[in-house]
Amino acid sequence: MQTRFPALLSRRQLLIGAAALAASTATGAWAQSTWPAGRNITWVVPYPPGGSTDVLGRAIAQHLGTVLNNTVIVDNRAGATGTIGAASVARSAPDGYTLLGTSIGPQAIAPHLMGKLPYDPIEGFAPVIIVGTIPHVLVVGTNQPFKTVADLVAAAKAQPGKLSYASGGNGTVLHMQGELFRQQTGIQTIHVPYKGDTPGLQDTLGEQVNFMFAPVAAALPHIQGGRLRALAVTSAARLKSLSSVPTMEEAGFKDFVVEQWQAVFAPAGTPAAVVERLNRDINASLKDPAVVTLADRLNVTLVGGTPQQLGSLQRADSAKWAEVIRKGNIKAE
Repeated sequence: MQTRFPALLSRRQLLIGAAALAASTATGAWAQSTWPAGRNITWVVPYPPGGSTDVLGRAIAQHLGTVLNNTVIVDNRAGATGTIGAASVARSAPDGYTLLGTSIGPQAIAPHLMGKLPYDPIEGFAPVIIVGTIPHVLVVGTNQPFKTVADLVAAAKAQPGKLSYASGGNGTVLHMQGELFRQQTGIQTIHVPYKGDTPGLQDTLGEQVNFMFAPVAAALPHIQGGRLRALAVTSAARLKSLSSVPTMEEAGFKDFVVEQWQAVFAPAGTPAAVVERLNRDINASLKDPAVVTLADRLNVTLVGGTPQQLGSLQRADSAKWAEVIRKGNIKAE
């Protein structure tokens, strides 16, 4: 028995190795010879049409379709802070024909607010690529007395519970920034959630609220027109469009880099060869002059990179906002 067992084990190992090689070869051949031929690819955007995730996603989808010699259809499946569209992709077949063009909300914030979701935001998806990041800017109306972030903090500490800030809704990344600001400074402020960024920004302009963390693209015309004062940006470095405005770190607040990322995911289990091909071709699309021009207009900083970088970013942000939500005892409405 001792002389035959090693031989049997060796034969078993060979069979396992051969099976694995065959499966790998079959997957590679499938991905290269049949995907994406014969079927349209669906690019799900979990938001209504017209937002930056939708507009930029459509441009990338069009470029991707040209490169793949296939049709990429953008499907807006909005609702429940982006989680309805995300859930539909998580349930889809992992065959490379359904993609999710989404943002930080459904993948790193909403899961900690909404209790049990019909999908796992991390394990339910295969990361493909970071599309870009959207910086934010802390703004106040020009008639407000605050000239710096320090002024705002000092006033909030002098009047606990009196100053208010707007956001685009409970649980949005804009709300999360206001809560992070409160937790880091120890101030007491009133959160005023609106149904979208635009009405919140309008009331910041009208000074019904005292301040707001706003997307740069939405706030920039009002800053340039002298109707809003920019106190700091939440990006890691100063922005070209607001070069005289300090970062939050320069204003004295470390660990306050907050950028609303956009990214592409596929259902978990999508073949690695397909993910790699998508990553390569979307990386190329981010260098297309039309996409670059559009991103500049939307104030989106294009990023690209590897699937692993997206996976790491998602996990880090998920942990960060989970802690902010826990400390603030924030609940979904």
